[in-house]
Amino acid sequence: MMLQRTLQKHRQLNRQLCCQQGRQPAQQGGFTLLELLVSLGIFALLAAMAYSGLNSVMTARQITTQHAERLGQLQMTFLWISRDIEQAINRSIRDEYAEVRPAMLGVETGRYQLELTRTGWRNPAGRSRSSLQRVAYGVRDGELIRAYWNVLDRAQDSKPLESVLLDGVDKLELRFLNSSNNWQNSWPSSQLGGSASLLPPKAVEVTLETEAEGRITRLFRVPS
Repeated sequence: MMLQRTLQKHRQLNRQLCCQQGRQPAQQGGFTLLELLVSLGIFALLAAMAYSGLNSVMTARQITTQHAERLGQLQMTFLWISRDIEQAINRSIRDEYAEVRPAMLGVETGRYQLELTRTGWRNPAGRSRSSLQRVAYGVRDGELIRAYWNVLDRAQDSKPLESVLLDGVDKLELRFLNSSNNWQNSWPSSQLGGSASLLPPKAVEVTLETEAEGRITRLFRVPS
């Protein structure tokens, strides 16, 4: 439509010039060179505008897809953590050195910062094993790692099986709520004595410090 209007105006201007000079405009069977140049210029402008708009749409779509994928990873990560903590059970284990480790163990530094025994380990293949599982969480090289062992009481050759839940993680912080409703940064509780110190906490607060989203905190109840 814009191109047709431009060409019509050009022809009208050409007729006016011819009339002023006392001669009739020649009948044109096609486009003049000037008309072709104008047409090409308008076409180039429209093509540039269309490309710019398409590029903006594609960029926005790519960003939206990346955000959706990241959100899905975050949701799946906290789903794993929720299932493990909310199915925790008071069952201590023996490590590869035959030393007793409490049902739930939380430290500020180390290979794994959270380690616990949980129930509900699915067994679709019907293997001869317990439904209890020992799992652990830690941050290594910017990745949040979940590990588990095939046995509760380990032998010296028992190795954890690890999987990466989330990348871009700078830090994992934990807080534990004891039976006196006091928060502490490690577990077992140093404020409780005797057998009470070996019991699981009432709740666990998990904070992930990520590069993209900043600090994300979730609170999980531990079954009594």
